[in-house]
Amino acid sequence: MFTGIIEAVGTIASLQNSGSDIRLKIDCPTLDMHDVALGDSIATNGVCLTVVEFGTNHYCADVSQETIKYTGFANYHEGMSVNLEKAMLPTSRFGGHIVSGHVDGVGEISRIIDQQKYIEVWVKMPDDIAHYIAHKGSITVDGVSLTVNEVKGDEFMLWLIPHTLEKTIIGQYTAGTKVNLEVDVIARYLERLMTGKKTEQKSDISMAFLAENGYLNRK
Repeated sequence: MFTGIIEAVGTIASLQNSGSDIRLKIDCPTLDMHDVALGDSIATNGVCLTVVEFGTNHYCADVSQETIKYTGFANYHEGMSVNLEKAMLPTSRFGGHIVSGHVDGVGEISRIIDQQKYIEVWVKMPDDIAHYIAHKGSITVDGVSLTVNEVKGDEFMLWLIPHTLEKTIIGQYTAGTKVNLEVDVIARYLERLMTGKKTEQKSDISMAFLAENGYLNRK
């Protein structure tokens, strides 16, 4: 589990295609690696990846073809910057929202408007996840926990302060940039509760059973 609060920005050092998957090496000199172990999870642009090799200033992970197909990894290249967040600890401060690291779809930056004190960023969202994205709701963009400030048609808008632009790769976005999106997991559970089919089960409990066991007053 993650919170969407980015800890560092890393660089893709290499992408080695093995046929069935890609071995990814991330250089991350500003990420604290002292407590990282093999098998740990690190969200890389919002994608939960398992550490299979690491050093003081880098880690490697295997990215499956399935992940490449459904995330922005299909367009990634060596030298590209990525947002990084280690899996949260039970004692960590929960600064963002619940982030699983499972990308729901790929969006596209449609326009960026400079409002002097903040940047207004509009993102075109895939049709199949649009109904999960709500005004003032939470959204994860390339691993960053953000608040949706407006929804209009097939787009949603974000207000981004200078700190966010400086500490993440969002400051590098331009119109046309592809971004990984993860919707708020609470929205998915609410949908399931409201639309999921109830399991049909026959109960052995009857009025006679209740009466026989003292749950009903007999006249």
